[in-house]
Amino acid sequence: MKINIAAPSSGMQKIIEIDDEKRLQNLYEKRVAQEVDGAVLGDEFEGYILRISGGNDKQGFPMRQGVLTNTRVRLLCKKGHKAYRQRRAGERKRKSVRGCIVGHDISVLNLVVTKVGDKPIAGLTDDNVPRRLGPKRANKIRKLFNLTKDDDVRKYVIARTFTNKKGTEVRKAPKIQRLVTPLVLQRKRARKAAKMNSVLRNKEEAAAYKRLVAQRLAEQREARRSLISKRRSTRKSAKLAAEASS
Repeated sequence: MKINIAAPSSGMQKIIEIDDEKRLQNLYEKRVAQEVDGAVLGDEFEGYILRISGGNDKQGFPMRQGVLTNTRVRLLCKKGHKAYRQRRAGERKRKSVRGCIVGHDISVLNLVVTKVGDKPIAGLTDDNVPRRLGPKRANKIRKLFNLTKDDDVRKYVIARTFTNKKGTEVRKAPKIQRLVTPLVLQRKRARKAAKMNSVLRNKEEAAAYKRLVAQRLAEQREARRSLISKRRSTRKSAKLAAEASS
């Protein structure tokens, strides 16, 4: 079984191959996201704590978190599910995925170092690989440089300079996301004002509609009363005329 070990603190990763079944027994029946002691992989990993992040079986099917089995299953996948990309709107399809429990059929197991031991490991924790790209979101830049809300994030964005094909020096930096600027606050106030104006307008229109309905009902009642009084007067006059003729 191949073990792919990644160290986020150094930005490096290392692949080792273990054929000893006795050492692999310590990994069997473990689930994705569980932590294991590094000493099970060898003496050089003593003191390290590793987290299982995934893996593939011998046919290349990926392990899926939440599928509590050590075999392969066929799941009905839809948009948003892992290991599936829909081709048409609303499409669903059955896909084969491997359960999240480590077994004999796993060919590659991915581990992540969560705690570094005392001794550095060659090719894993003995060096640092600098990140080529820095964070893009404003709060993540603040977290990286330990900034406060008053500091200007735009001064701390990680940029790189390079020479393009024309031979000119170009500086490239990411566009900062979720950056609160006066223009953003102005648009926020405009949205809030538009919403409040809409609420007030709806209230005024509802009150005007109620007044109109009340007016129409009053007109209908008045027309009904005048019709009834007209009928009564007609009957009365007809009665008086009948009495006079008799």
